[in-house]
Amino acid sequence: MLSIQNIHKRFGDVHALNNVSLDLEPGLFGLLGPNGAGKSTLMRTLATLQKPDEGTITFQGKNIVSDPNAIRSELGYLPQDFGVYPRMSALALLDHIAILKGVTNKSERDDQIMSLLEKVNLISHRTASVATYSGGMRQRFGVAQALLGNPRLLIVDEPTAGLDPFERQRFLDLLSEFGREKIILLSTHIVEDVRDICPDMAIMGNGQIVVRGAPETLIDHIRGKVWRKSIDRDDLPTVKEQYKFLSSRHLKGGIQASVLAETSPGPGFEQKEESLEDAYFAHLNGLV
Repeated sequence: MLSIQNIHKRFGDVHALNNVSLDLEPGLFGLLGPNGAGKSTLMRTLATLQKPDEGTITFQGKNIVSDPNAIRSELGYLPQDFGVYPRMSALALLDHIAILKGVTNKSERDDQIMSLLEKVNLISHRTASVATYSGGMRQRFGVAQALLGNPRLLIVDEPTAGLDPFERQRFLDLLSEFGREKIILLSTHIVEDVRDICPDMAIMGNGQIVVRGAPETLIDHIRGKVWRKSIDRDDLPTVKEQYKFLSSRHLKGGIQASVLAETSPGPGFEQKEESLEDAYFAHLNGLV
């Protein structure tokens, strides 16, 4: 189990993490939040790239703040951006990373690398330089390097940003496959990623955990309360001021505004099916 208790992290006047606590068991856990919410700071802290100013983090009962090495052999980490040696093939780079992770037996290393390349569908591209890979291929390579050494904790930070729908789904399927035995922490601002594969999640804002629960449970909090209306662009400030405003989107040349209300908020509003995106905005903005 991974236990995060009351951690704080400051960068000058910015309180990036403010009393964050989470207990995680094996499985996929989604962490949703806007840019600047503190998600990446939390990921870097859990990956032992920085220490919290206050609080404790334990993994399998071991304190990883005072002893970072206690988790590093059990950790796989896929950050938002990762560099590669431009002239190394995927095969050679994975071999190099595996050695750094302590997989010193060559036969074991070779078997593990080939198995991972097969799982991430890069076996036919194993001799190509990773620098020549497409965005989706690089992300799949990132998963392979993170899974070297068979870690029990996998941290992935904004993994599907910039991927096309096909590559995004392939990537999420891959995480689901590995999520049966490992703790996988998926940090993202893409709501659909979490609803598709995570049975448990939290919403983060301003360095704090706003709410935690199963996606469907968070949707239940706003069940029957979401209303939508097509409006003119000039009317949007008025809607934001008069109602519990959730979100707006451009739709067929106009703007569709979504608000939260127990009963019909007025003419033109229609009650609509709730989504996790609605629940996300409702909790993030303190409307429930």
